[in-house]
Amino acid sequence: MERIMMSVPLVEMDGDEMTRIIWALIKEKLILPFVELKSEYYDLGLENREKTHDEVTREAAYAALKHGVAVKCATITPNAQRVEEYHLSEMYPSPNATIRGIMDGTVFRAPILIDSIKPYVRTWKKPITIARHAYGDIYKAKEVVVYNDVKAELVITNREGDSGSQEIFTFNENGGIVMGMYNTFDSMKSFARSCFEYALSEKKDLWFSAKDTISKKYDHTFKDVFQEMYDAEYREKFHEAGITYFYTLIDDAVARVIRSEGGFIWALKNYDGDVMSDMLATAFGSLAMMTSVLVTPDGKFEYEAAHGTVTRHYYKHLKGEQTSTNSVATIFAWTGALRKRGELDGNTDLVEFAGALEKSCYNVIGSGAMTKDLALLSDLPEKKELGTEAFIDAVAEELTKILS
Repeated sequence: MERIMMSVPLVEMDGDEMTRIIWALIKEKLILPFVELKSEYYDLGLENREKTHDEVTREAAYAALKHGVAVKCATITPNAQRVEEYHLSEMYPSPNATIRGIMDGTVFRAPILIDSIKPYVRTWKKPITIARHAYGDIYKAKEVVVYNDVKAELVITNREGDSGSQEIFTFNENGGIVMGMYNTFDSMKSFARSCFEYALSEKKDLWFSAKDTISKKYDHTFKDVFQEMYDAEYREKFHEAGITYFYTLIDDAVARVIRSEGGFIWALKNYDGDVMSDMLATAFGSLAMMTSVLVTPDGKFEYEAAHGTVTRHYYKHLKGEQTSTNSVATIFAWTGALRKRGELDGNTDLVEFAGALEKSCYNVIGSGAMTKDLALLSDLPEKKELGTEAFIDAVAEELTKILS
């Protein structure tokens, strides 16, 4: 079988632990036999981040901006235990946070729906896409623990050195905690624009929700940025596309989401989006069955799986024990990147290959062959649990049939 050629590279970001093992298997069995892969490779494994003092993460992010399409493996965000385990010189930040900060994009996450796995919410018939702002908020906050009677103030100083302050709280002798967080108008506008453009490209309704009744400046500013941009630039475009945009309080949005049939995009601030995307993934079936793509306002894309590095399975793998790790979200990260590369380059063969690989996954799972996590959820009468590599082998066999 003649392999599909690529004219422009995509950026490939390797990762950690079990997903690194899966990454290599996907390339070996599902990509390289069929595609003359052209990629710019960056090793974001924790050992290499330590070796390069995390410079490799920043290089990968700038490469993604240069080439326009990237695909990323799941990576470790080290805590104190990981610092000791991997003998790190410092507790490096989340690679995703670094990449999102440089690319200034919005994360769109959507479930991968399987006929035999029904959502826990019985009204849901279509996927719900979470649009998560990926900058600032609690992830860039400064926090202080105070142990005695102190007054906490918010101090703002301009370039000329003039300052003003506002009291946050005066603690008693028992102390407490205080946190300050921020966002920028530039990033809020980028978030809004990415959401409106993505909704138009997907032809789906867009919801945005926050808590402006309580956060009368912070959340209310987000609300205003969305509404002003919609009124000025997108109202007519949405009308022509037959889709709608509206804002509602986040508690009302949660109730609406549960009662809905799905099929829309739900835009949320950073922390809200982090929590709700995991909730939706679980309610639809599994976090291992959710796609994730970072989209910049000017149309750059970074695809990844929404889940982590599957540490527990990795330790079993190191002991030589059998694992049954779900690779579907990582496969779909690759198909998303290859499809987008093909669309941007006018490479229809690459676009069709991405579709064929996704269809192969659906066909294999539909036949009853799946990893253990899906077998526990599937309502098929006859199921066969496959190991990590055996599932990828089954997808490869099905893909060869489809392409032949």
